[in-house]
Amino acid sequence: MTTATSATAEEIARRVLATEAEALGTLAARLPGDFAAAVELVLETRGRVIVSGMGKSGHVGRKIAATLASTGTAAFFVHPAEASHGDLGMVTPDDVCVMISNSGETTELGDLIAHCARFGVPIIGISKREDSTLMRAARLRLTLPEMAEACAIGLAPTTSTTVTLALGDALAVALMERRNFRPEQFRTYHPGGKLGARLATARQLMHAGAAVPSVAADTPMSEVLIVMTARGFGVAGVLDAEGRLAGVITDGDLRRRMDGLLDHTAGEVATPSPVTVGPETLAAEALAVMNQRAITALFVVDAAGRPEGVLHLHDCLRAGVA
Repeated sequence: MTTATSATAEEIARRVLATEAEALGTLAARLPGDFAAAVELVLETRGRVIVSGMGKSGHVGRKIAATLASTGTAAFFVHPAEASHGDLGMVTPDDVCVMISNSGETTELGDLIAHCARFGVPIIGISKREDSTLMRAARLRLTLPEMAEACAIGLAPTTSTTVTLALGDALAVALMERRNFRPEQFRTYHPGGKLGARLATARQLMHAGAAVPSVAADTPMSEVLIVMTARGFGVAGVLDAEGRLAGVITDGDLRRRMDGLLDHTAGEVATPSPVTVGPETLAAEALAVMNQRAITALFVVDAAGRPEGVLHLHDCLRAGVA
């Protein structure tokens, strides 16, 4: 049975979003005083960050732990009820515990709070009640501002969970930036899916070693054709005496020079000063270069201009970079 309301679904949605947006603005303006100290505490921690919470706070806590773990801070979630049945052994004196409870009086957190007190595990409490059991036990207190829940009856955890989640994101990003967490490190924890593909580098996707189609400048074009056909990239790199990439020969160059092609050397046919990328260039950036230049392959060169590999358009597409 549903209760009638004069508001449309769109009006309700806008009210909810406006309420939660206002709460986030309030949090940004009234950031908890212990926030900076919490960042420093985690940075100094030799162990892991243990996140715990019950109910909706637990769901938010799982996400916070996952975000911390994926951005360079070792973290995992411990369910407070399971902690009372053996999982307290996961929490060591080297750890720091982040406990979440909107009221600060979540009964299931009791054993975990007592365990932390017994073994000197510092607690970072997240709650809206400064005088609650949780916050009194916490070394650092991330007190949430008073805010109205977005539901009509003011009881369902909505605004409070949104604000808690955002505070967890702020903590994770602050730690991430303090650690100077780089894109290549981020990919280490996100090797799969579209995100991992976007963070792949040219080095990770390129063909290297004997697969690189390279010839000397004085190589007859008859031999260049054999190299291009054998490697299958539709391109050959022409090297100077020091082994640097001096030019490239593409299928297009062959078509343009068909008349008397075999009477020339690689250096005479090659297009000089080719476009290249470095080995640490993101594959997405390399793909953009290929699209802009209407080419299908790029040589990957080191700082001295010597080829380390060749990256083909199809390599990027297969990896899901596009």
